Amino acid sequence: MIPSALYNSRVQILISAGEASGEMYGAQLIEALHRHDPSLQFFGAGGERMAAAGCDIVVDAKELAVVGITEILSRLLGILGLYRKLIHAADEKHPALAIVIDAPAFNWRVARQMRKRGIPVVYYVCPQFWAWRQGRVKLLRKYINKALVIFPFEEKFYRDRGVDATFIGHPLADMPVPAGTREEYADANHLDSTKAWITLMPGSRRKEVRMNLPTILEAAHRLGCGYEFLLPVAHTLDAAFLNGIIETQPSPALGVNIHLVSEALPALHHSRAGIIASGTATVEAAIMGTPFVMVYRVSRLTYALGKPRVKVPYFAMVNLIAEQEIVPELVQRKFTVENIVAEMNRIIPDGAPRERMIAGLAAVKGRLKQGASVHPADAAAEIILKMI
Repeated sequence: MIPSALYNSRVQILISAGEASGEMYGAQLIEALHRHDPSLQFFGAGGERMAAAGCDIVVDAKELAVVGITEILSRLLGILGLYRKLIHAADEKHPALAIVIDAPAFNWRVARQMRKRGIPVVYYVCPQFWAWRQGRVKLLRKYINKALVIFPFEEKFYRDRGVDATFIGHPLADMPVPAGTREEYADANHLDSTKAWITLMPGSRRKEVRMNLPTILEAAHRLGCGYEFLLPVAHTLDAAFLNGIIETQPSPALGVNIHLVSEALPALHHSRAGIIASGTATVEAAIMGTPFVMVYRVSRLTYALGKPRVKVPYFAMVNLIAEQEIVPELVQRKFTVENIVAEMNRIIPDGAPRERMIAGLAAVKGRLKQGASVHPADAAAEIILKMI
């Protein structure tokens, strides 16, 4: 039961999400908190989804969606200006609590400023410091009051290092199957329902899309006109940007079309397979039970500096959760058209490789729901409201 005093006040909450997946989780959390207490007011960094959920957007998440050392350096002054804008808004609104979601390069600085002002801070969807730069955990100990983690192995990792962490389940784990039939989806998106469909997900940030999409498109053209290719437009991107990359590629094979679609989950649900960049999209594919090949590429400098610091045996989140390789990982030099086509030709047809991957993805989905009796956003909301 929420104290009646909360309903009679206009409690402000700062919420900061820096990219497409974090923005989605932020919108879910705002909706869950509003279900408990409609009087709560939200402001911060986010995008269209969070705005629709009732958040006053001070900083557009698209402006924070950067990846790689070189891009961060080139955008540093602009990001610093956005950071100052958000802190200024916090000083005006005096939030009762701050919630930061992923995006550690930006959000740990936000957390530091909130703690300086005596404002409790919750980290929802913690940075993957267990994968690399484990020494950064000290930042969470210093600036975070509560960590809400979405992968089962994270709770022990952070607790062992002095962080008050609670596993609440993955926000996508109990996502229902998208409504509508395959034929209805085909009609709505001008697709050929007699062909197998393949979903292409090159990332949610412009730099990673520029690094990943050209090779993915070439692989699509090599796979040929026997398939329809679906490219969901991430909320941190826009169709014009993606079309600009598509149009600069060499002339496609006859009959091969790339269809931009609005949402990832329905595309994955209706697709035979996927070519998917490392990140939250791999978890979305697992939840939908769609076999896929994981790909990823960063600049040579970023890879050279980052590779020695990686502390985990796999790049793909689904492989880390499964503790074995259930999807192939094509990273940097392995990320070639030939390798993509070879792996796709193993998992598209019926047979043992496809069946093994589907079973492995189902096991990953089960682990993500492990011990969760309510939706993770509702579990997070209950914890957060007790802290206000």
